[in-house]
Amino acid sequence: MRLQTVWTPGHGTSAGPWAAELAHTASLCTTVTRTDEGALQGDPTETALVEGAADRGAPLDLAERDADRRALFRFDPRLRLMSIVQGDQGTGTLRVVVKGAPESVLPRLRTAADVESAREATESMAGKGMRVLAVAGREWPEGTEGPSKREDAESELTLLGLVGLYDPPRTEVAEAVRNCHDAGIRVLIVTGDNGATAAAVAREVGIGVPRLHVVPASESITDEELDRLLVEDDVEVVFARSSPETKLKVADALRAHGRIVAMTGDGVNDAPALHRAHIGVAMGRSGTDVAREAATMVLTDDDFATIVAAVESGRRVYDNVRKFIVYIFAHTTPEVVPFLVFALSAGAVPLPLTVLQILAIDLGTETLPALALGRERSEPGTMKRPPRPHRQGVISRDMLIRSWGYLGLVSAALVMGAFFYVLWRSGWSPGAPTGEGTALHHAYTMATTATFAGIVTCQVGTAVAARTDHAALRDIGLFTNPLLLAGIAFELAFTAALVYLPPLQQLFGTAALPWDVVALVATFPILVWGTDEMRRARRRHRQPDAGSAEPVGPVRSSGRP
Repeated sequence: MRLQTVWTPGHGTSAGPWAAELAHTASLCTTVTRTDEGALQGDPTETALVEGAADRGAPLDLAERDADRRALFRFDPRLRLMSIVQGDQGTGTLRVVVKGAPESVLPRLRTAADVESAREATESMAGKGMRVLAVAGREWPEGTEGPSKREDAESELTLLGLVGLYDPPRTEVAEAVRNCHDAGIRVLIVTGDNGATAAAVAREVGIGVPRLHVVPASESITDEELDRLLVEDDVEVVFARSSPETKLKVADALRAHGRIVAMTGDGVNDAPALHRAHIGVAMGRSGTDVAREAATMVLTDDDFATIVAAVESGRRVYDNVRKFIVYIFAHTTPEVVPFLVFALSAGAVPLPLTVLQILAIDLGTETLPALALGRERSEPGTMKRPPRPHRQGVISRDMLIRSWGYLGLVSAALVMGAFFYVLWRSGWSPGAPTGEGTALHHAYTMATTATFAGIVTCQVGTAVAARTDHAALRDIGLFTNPLLLAGIAFELAFTAALVYLPPLQQLFGTAALPWDVVALVATFPILVWGTDEMRRARRRHRQPDAGSAEPVGPVRSSGRP
């Protein structure tokens, strides 16, 4: 934020000694201090006033300011005023300096001579996105102690001028706002600034698409009007000249309408609204300790774009949890079906999978790929789909159908086909003995090994398919998750060791597979992935768009994006 424009009665915005004097006088009505390194610290508005005075050749000596100060009436968010009583050691006179919102200062003037021109200047500066402060003062009779009450100090004033402060939005905010709109997120502004100022900034960064509504005096808005504004999904609202109660009122109203609310803020007065919102977002650099304690999340860089990045990160984590679940659930079917076939055939079909082989799958081969899916990058279109219903659980009906009905059934059919292929080519028929010492025992061992190897290779296809819920594999790239590739390499190497190393063969009841069986199970990953890829392609054809968005937060509290 910086001091950009100074307006004085009779001179307008022209430069001159009167402009420097006004900047210096406005800087007197501050409480900023300096760090040990000499940097200014305190409210950004007041810091800009002190720096602006120095830029105009009227620097402020902070030590002298504090030494001459007789009284301080701190900024009141309801009055929107701050005032000080300053002494002059040379003359012994006292001077009151008041700064605040023009609509709060102008009615306290002694005369109305400059009121109309000041209002016109205020509207002009506010329309350019500037935060406008009016500066006024009065001389206190010599020899008196000065005012003891702020109502005495802040009355019968003489207008000294207006200062226009400009806080340019960060360059990345406009893109962040576009991402919010794409993701179905409404951005509302709740600010103490003038409505014209807030509206200009909102339009500059793209807030108000497709329609912007400005509430110039938010404190006076009725519950009915507030409800009407918040349920209109095609409008974004600027609540100007708001009080801390307004922020809390907006958060409560949004929650009452079933919206998920993220409220940002940095001041002590923002704490109730931050606490009441679903997600309170406090500023880490400029925020107060009270705001940080009341918030759910703290922005270490005070950047609005970080909120949008957090939304995308949250969606990515949520999606990856679902991918993990799909991957794990998909293996339930090919592990259960062999036991069902054995049970339903009353033993005529020997058990296609042993208990130790199931343990090798659950504890050995599927673990690393499952964990790697948790590190998957965001799927294309993640920030172009509407927010999910807040009552929706992690596990959905569509996930179960995909896991058990598509990936699981295809995998079960393939592994059972491999099992029967090995048995039938060895001359087995239903009911034929396959126990130890029989002629078909070695063929049965190879068949269970083929089932085991088939489930593992189906896991590979499932892992690749589970990387995306809607997009095609070509959209995310086959090699963009190196951890998954490493996990697949490990499970294949682990499977080969169990199949071909004699010590592990004896332990897990496996046998070396001939080349034709290896070639057969090697096709399983492509078949499993290909089946799911076709399902997703049909789904994309039927549902080309993500759907309509449900408006949610974040709701901007004070200051600028």
